[in-house]
Amino acid sequence: MIEEIRIRDLGVITDATLHLGGGFTVVTGETGAGKTMVITALGLLLGARADAGAVRLGAKAASAEAVLRIAPHSTAALRAAEAGGELDESEGAAELIVARTVNSDGRSRAYVGGRSAPAGVLAELGSALVVVHGQSDQLRLKTTAAQREALDKFAGPPLAEALERYQVSYRRLQEAAAELEQLLTDSRERVREAESLQIALEEIDAVAPQPGEDENLKAESIRLGHVEELRAAAFKAHQALVSGEFADDQDATVLVDAAKRQLESAGDHDPALAALAGRLAEVGYILTDISTELSGYSASLDSDGPGRLADVESRRAELAVLIRKYAPSIDEVLEWAEAGQLRLGELGDDSTRIEALTAEIDTLEETVSGQATELTVLRTSAAATLAERVTDELSALAMAAASLVIDVTPGERTLFGADSIAFLLQPHPGSAPRPLGKGASGGELSRVMLAIEVVLAAVDPVPTFVFDEVDAGVGGKAAVEIGRRLAMLAEHVQVIVVTHLPQVAAFASQHIRVTKNVSATAAGDGVTASDVEVLPEAERVRELARMLAGQEESATAQAHAEELLADAARTASKC
Repeated sequence: MIEEIRIRDLGVITDATLHLGGGFTVVTGETGAGKTMVITALGLLLGARADAGAVRLGAKAASAEAVLRIAPHSTAALRAAEAGGELDESEGAAELIVARTVNSDGRSRAYVGGRSAPAGVLAELGSALVVVHGQSDQLRLKTTAAQREALDKFAGPPLAEALERYQVSYRRLQEAAAELEQLLTDSRERVREAESLQIALEEIDAVAPQPGEDENLKAESIRLGHVEELRAAAFKAHQALVSGEFADDQDATVLVDAAKRQLESAGDHDPALAALAGRLAEVGYILTDISTELSGYSASLDSDGPGRLADVESRRAELAVLIRKYAPSIDEVLEWAEAGQLRLGELGDDSTRIEALTAEIDTLEETVSGQATELTVLRTSAAATLAERVTDELSALAMAAASLVIDVTPGERTLFGADSIAFLLQPHPGSAPRPLGKGASGGELSRVMLAIEVVLAAVDPVPTFVFDEVDAGVGGKAAVEIGRRLAMLAEHVQVIVVTHLPQVAAFASQHIRVTKNVSATAAGDGVTASDVEVLPEAERVRELARMLAGQEESATAQAHAEELLADAARTASKC
C-alpha cells in the first residue's frame, strides 16, 4: 500500500505531499490543474521512462518519492533487499521508501530504500505492488501468461491442485526424456568409453599390482644394488661385537660383561653402582641380539642370489607402465581401477536403462495428457463463469452491449498445461472479439479492467490500483455504478482514481484536490503552480458542488453534493 507520495517540480506542481490511506482515494481538480501529474509521478516511481518535458519550467530537476507499506517477506521486500535497500520493519509490516529524480536534461536516477538502483528495479517492485489502468499500454493482463494466471486463480483450489499434480508429472517427463535423449545421443561415445575402460582394466588385472608394491620394490632394488657394501658393513659390525677385531682382540660383548661384573662386585656397597650394573646387563642382551641379527642379515644377502635384482627391476618396469598411464602411484592405480569398474558397469547398463526410460516415458505421456485434459476442463468452466461475471459488470458500466470472451484453446504443452488463454473484448453482439487494448478507447479499456479487477479482487489482489480515465465518456447512472464498483474493489485493495465525475468522487473515503494558481511576476508574466491537499468534509462538499455545477458557493449545488455523498454512503453500505 502507498502511504505517502511527495512530488516536487513536476509539471505544474512545485511541492506537494499526499498522505494516502487504505480504501478508495479520489483525485479531482479543474482541467489543466495537474491531476495527471499524480499519475505521472506514480509512473516514474514504477520505473516508467523519464521525460525531461515533465520537469517544471525553471527547475533543475523534478522528483517523486513514495512511502510503501509491504509485507516483510513478500517478493517486493526481498527484491528491495537484493538491491541493497533498507526496510524499516514494525508491527508485522515493512516500510520501504522509493524515489526517482529527473533532471532537466532528461537524465534520471532511482532510489530504493535509500540506495541508488536501476530504474528497472522500480519496475520490478511496481509490477508486484501497483497496477495502473488508463492508457492501453498500462494493462496488467496484456500478456497471455498474466491472463492464464488470473484465470487459474479465479478457478480456485481444484485447479491449483490439478495443476500441481500435472507439473509433478510434466517435470518428471521432461527429465526422463532428456536423459533418454542423452543416452541415445552419446551411445557411440559411451561404447568407445566402455571399450577403452575394458582394455585398461584388463591390462591392470594382467599385471595384478598389490597395494604399496611399487614402494616396496623400490626399497628392495636400492638394497640389492648395494649388496656388497651392505654385506661388508654387516660383517665388520658383527666382528666388532663378537671377535674384538677393532678393540684389541676384545669384543664388545666381552668388555660390557667385564664392566658389569666389576660393578656387581662393588654394588653391595652402593645401590647406584648396582643399578648401573643392571643397565649394563641390558646392554649385553641388546648387543647379543644385534650380533645375531647381523649374522642373519648377511645370510639373507647371500640367499637373494644374483638373479633377484633382475626380477625386481623387471617387475618395477611393469608397474611403471601402469603408473605412467593411469595414476602417480600403484595405490592410486588400484583406486582408479575400482572407479573404472563401477563406470564400466554403468556404461554396460545402457540398454536396460533405455528400455526402462522408454517404458516410463510412455506411461508419463498418458498421465500428462490426461492431467492436461483435466486442466482444460477446469479452465473452460472457470472461463465461462469469469466471462459471465465480468460481462454483467460491464453492463452496469455503460457498456451494456459489450462482453468479455475468454478463449481456452489447444496450445503448446508447457509447465502450465496445453491451453492457450486469451481475454477478448466483444464490443457488441455480432462483432469479432478482439484482444484487450485493441479497438477500445482509454476510458472503455479502463472500465473493462475495472470490471475484471472487481471480479478478481478476492482471488488475485494487487495492493494498489490506480485508475485514470475510468469515467471518460459516461455520466449519470453509469457514473454512479462506476463509483460503486470502485468502492467494492477498495474493500480488498487500495484504490486511487483520477476523475472529473462527482458521482464517482462521492464514493471515495478520501478526497484529494489539485488546485491551479496563477501568480504574476515582476516582468508581468504569469506563473502557474498547483497545490495538492486532502479535503476535510466541508471542503469536500464544496469541491463536489464545483464538479456538479461549477459553482462551489451555490447552496443548491452544495445541497446536491451532500445528497450525492449520502446516497453514495447508503449504496456502499449495501455492497
